[in-house]
Amino acid sequence: MHTQPMLVDGALKGKTIIVTGGGSGLGKSMATYFSSLGANIVITSRKQEKLDAAAAQMIEKTGGNVLAIAGDVREYEAVENVLDKAVEHFGAVHALVNNAAGNFVSPTERLSHRAFASVIGIVLQGSVNYALACGKYWIKNKIEGSMLNITTSYADTGSGYVVPSACAKSGVNALTKSLAVEWGRKYKIRCNAIAPGPFPTKGAWERLLPGDLAEKFDPANRVPMGRVGEHQELANLAAFMISDFAAYMNGEIVVLDGGEWRQGAGQFSDFHLITEEMWDMFAAMRGGK
Repeated sequence: MHTQPMLVDGALKGKTIIVTGGGSGLGKSMATYFSSLGANIVITSRKQEKLDAAAAQMIEKTGGNVLAIAGDVREYEAVENVLDKAVEHFGAVHALVNNAAGNFVSPTERLSHRAFASVIGIVLQGSVNYALACGKYWIKNKIEGSMLNITTSYADTGSGYVVPSACAKSGVNALTKSLAVEWGRKYKIRCNAIAPGPFPTKGAWERLLPGDLAEKFDPANRVPMGRVGEHQELANLAAFMISDFAAYMNGEIVVLDGGEWRQGAGQFSDFHLITEEMWDMFAAMRGGK
């Protein structure tokens, strides 16, 4: 059941949704599901050729309306261009998914300042740029928009070896919670976020865990549910949170990771590795108690 679509047909009919990083990976999966629910879709990233191919695949699968517009999320003028073309084509924009991301798995001292700036630029500045552009547009046109930011479970705890990403995603969390209060009260604009755990995507995972590292550091071993996430599970949650079914949800950051974050946070969580025989030994040492 967890790999099946969740919402009723037409749940997003009449809405136009911009999805950054929508030409591949999780962004493409979410955008495709939104399209199947009747939404008009605008996908954007830096490479027009890649976007065109993704749009064609979505249209073939869903029969929906998909517009592909290239643009760098780090450049505010490019962001405004995407928004302007989306409004021109579809008449209005109702929702935004800030999904574009970049990351390096590396000791921090090995990173150049440019590598650090690149991740922060895409993840945090890109999210800010789209939040500002869409927010101002919604306010001006009295549209009760919905913004969904894709963040990460380690944004609150921090994490070694992905420090630029942790810094940037922490900022996205703060952006989500802050705008939810400010724009929710004044303009009825909702801002929420999803913090996914391991959801494998071919491009990102090959870069983060090249060669045999994926097998050595199998993320499923860190998840109490014993598996990684399916793209449809994330798409289901995203569609719900951006839809009118979640009209009373605002300022929430929903962790979707099979319990991975909780396991890592618990001091004794790795005791699942202890065998029944070892537990019997511990009990005997306590006098059977």
